[in-house]
Amino acid sequence: MSMRYAVAVLVSLLVAGCSKPQEAPRAGEPAAAALAADAPWAPVRFFADGQPEDLAEWNLLRVAGGRLQLNRGVLPYELNTALFSDYAHKLRTVWMPKGQAANYEPDEEFDFPVGTVFSKTFYYPRGEGEAVLRSYDEGPDLRGGGLQLSQVRLVETRLLLRRDNGWVALPYVWNREQTKAKLMRGGELVSLELVAADGGRETADYAVPDQNQCAGCHGTDMKSKALHPIGPKARHLNRDFAYDDGLQNQIARWTQVGYLKGAPAPRQAPRDANWHDPAAPLEARARAYLDINCGHCHSPKGPGNTSGLWLNAATQEPLRLGRCKLPIAAGHGTGDHRYGVVPGKPDESILIHRMRSDEPSVMMPELGRSVVHEEGVQLIRDWIAAQRGECG
Repeated sequence: MSMRYAVAVLVSLLVAGCSKPQEAPRAGEPAAAALAADAPWAPVRFFADGQPEDLAEWNLLRVAGGRLQLNRGVLPYELNTALFSDYAHKLRTVWMPKGQAANYEPDEEFDFPVGTVFSKTFYYPRGEGEAVLRSYDEGPDLRGGGLQLSQVRLVETRLLLRRDNGWVALPYVWNREQTKAKLMRGGELVSLELVAADGGRETADYAVPDQNQCAGCHGTDMKSKALHPIGPKARHLNRDFAYDDGLQNQIARWTQVGYLKGAPAPRQAPRDANWHDPAAPLEARARAYLDINCGHCHSPKGPGNTSGLWLNAATQEPLRLGRCKLPIAAGHGTGDHRYGVVPGKPDESILIHRMRSDEPSVMMPELGRSVVHEEGVQLIRDWIAAQRGECG
């Protein structure tokens, strides 16, 4: 053994012996072996003010070992029914400061503490060449310690964080090499070629929203004008997730790791249907789809409240759900149809006309998509076709 090699070994042993031991990961976090693919992790960093230019500064996610990995305490989660975003798949995570927890609410978003950070990474499974696959999002595959980057095309990661003065949204766009994500306050337009299972192709001009556009969805209360989380509600989270140690209900796991307090047993909490589950009742699937895609705007408090069309989960009045409802204004947006929903006649319903349009002045939702969600339109068509009755 050379003297230089012996000295190097001795130095490495001394450094290892003096290093501060890492805390044991919380239940549901990525395995330590996966996190150790490269250098040890620095703790998650919360910025109480400012807008870091590089996503990596937050230490929530990192590219290492050919994967997009999650830091200690960054908990992945899924929704029963998710917002449609040009067929993008999504990796959702939540992180809270040590000792802090959200207060459970049965119907609205949980009451999250200052310091909470949500991340949502939008990605597509890779096809041949530069194309990506147009497929149903069944949740991220985190086996092995994170998203396998050779299999996916990362587009953007959005952060929603709770500061002293309220929620702030920050959009980060990934570079082509998938090595870093840069803050894009003005948004970005990403051209994609989507390939369906039958070989059909279409172009999507995927729009990363600018910071002002984030309020178009997250500004769910017209009086306060403040941003709010949309997905983390009991009815959306009440489902199982495939954690490293097996399947577990998400409400139970959030409680177990200390991120949620006051929650009942999952069977006593509300639960939305999975819109894509053919075994679930049609009514439940359609209402869940309209709730997550439209209800944050079309609600008694939301930006679309003046339309009188309320599509959130709490609404039960048929007229508010569009049945035989006259529009507040005629014109191109109505497609010359008379009612929001005509029982048994989806092709005569304004709701279908706007969902199947990709014209900016007509389409609904008006943000977050550039292509038509064919499967979602078919679901709502089936829902309207199953209704009985006459208008007028």
